[in-house]
Amino acid sequence: VVLFTIRLEPGNGQKAGYIKPLLHSTDWIGHLLFSPTDPNLIMYCHEGMWQKVDRIWLIHTDGTQNTLIHKRTMVMEIAGHEFFGADGKTIWYDLQTPRSEVFWVAGYNLETKQRTWYNLTRDQWSIHFNITADGSLFAGDGGDEVQVAEAKDGKWIYLFRPKLAQMLATGPVSKQNLIHGGHFDAEKLVNLKTHDYRLEPNVTFTPDQKWVVFRSNMHGPTHVYAVEVAKANAGDQQPIDRRALTQRHNPVLTRIDPA
Repeated sequence: VVLFTIRLEPGNGQKAGYIKPLLHSTDWIGHLLFSPTDPNLIMYCHEGMWQKVDRIWLIHTDGTQNTLIHKRTMVMEIAGHEFFGADGKTIWYDLQTPRSEVFWVAGYNLETKQRTWYNLTRDQWSIHFNITADGSLFAGDGGDEVQVAEAKDGKWIYLFRPKLAQMLATGPVSKQNLIHGGHFDAEKLVNLKTHDYRLEPNVTFTPDQKWVVFRSNMHGPTHVYAVEVAKANAGDQQPIDRRALTQRHNPVLTRIDPA
């Protein structure tokens, strides 16, 4: 297996189309992501059974500084579905210590080397997580009873408000790089009880942070949906006929035969 980059435009004495090998490996490599703020930094993973691999790695586009981000220290520990925060400073990922038992969204700050773990319940665990550009909110797409968390009531789009443990909220960064712990306050945004989780919803925030966008087959066909982050005023709440909404935005086309 070879990890490589392809130059799209001429530069640095290289022609467009130049292929630069970064890493030769016998491991199964995947999930390549460029840093949103540093074009010379790539995150990738070692694929396979999560409990048997140290998954999350960084490498520079010159092939240097190949670095493991999270090393397992527990039998059946898993970490994955990693992603960059919008500022490029922090890598976030799903962490379970051990698998299917204790659930975290974990972060590693590339500048301070500080680790932050937010705890969440079995039902709140999500296949994918995402974060707003300012880092103030997380979202999750939930999961059904056959996913790794085996949740009994996990089929929701979630909004999460991260809360550090009280003594850490205003305290200094640990100089020993000890983990900063906290939890998520969860809010249920969309009921996905009729969603088939063989299709993963994959939540993301809009740039203005006012909506969570996801995909779903809860009405049969797969469509893209958005739900507002802000709560409606109690007097303004009206029941939503989501099926009618789907039909309005996806009209049935009628074939007209030529005369």
